[in-house]
Amino acid sequence: MASEGDGDSWPRTEDTRQYLQQHRILELLDNCTSQLIYNRPDEPKIFLIELLEKLKSSRTTKLEYPCLFNESNIQSIFGMLDPTDRGFITLQQYKEALTTLGIASFDEHPAGGEIDRITVDTFTREAKHGLMRASATFYEKTSS
Repeated sequence: MASEGDGDSWPRTEDTRQYLQQHRILELLDNCTSQLIYNRPDEPKIFLIELLEKLKSSRTTKLEYPCLFNESNIQSIFGMLDPTDRGFITLQQYKEALTTLGIASFDEHPAGGEIDRITVDTFTREAKHGLMRASATFYEKTSS
């Protein structure tokens, strides 16, 4: 039997962690919670059902992942990083902005990065793809 304070001695602790990670359960619940807080629907249970249905549909179609940010939000972020409207941001700004948006995986060497000039098109494309991956809180089954 596990002693108090020894959370890892329960025999299924590692199995539980692996299950939650493999099926992206915590990400799914975080996404649902964020959507609830942002939208504040009058009928939260119905909203969650519809959100899960959208997620299921997007898994099949690979389109319209439920996401808090749309293209205009992404372009607004770019505009804040480019207040003088030069038409580009630095590679460092690009990386920090995508990381701040919660995007863990993105092109570390995008077009324009070699000259330290990331355009709005490159930033928008990477942000949309990264947010799509982050919002797709389902896991892909691998063939056994």
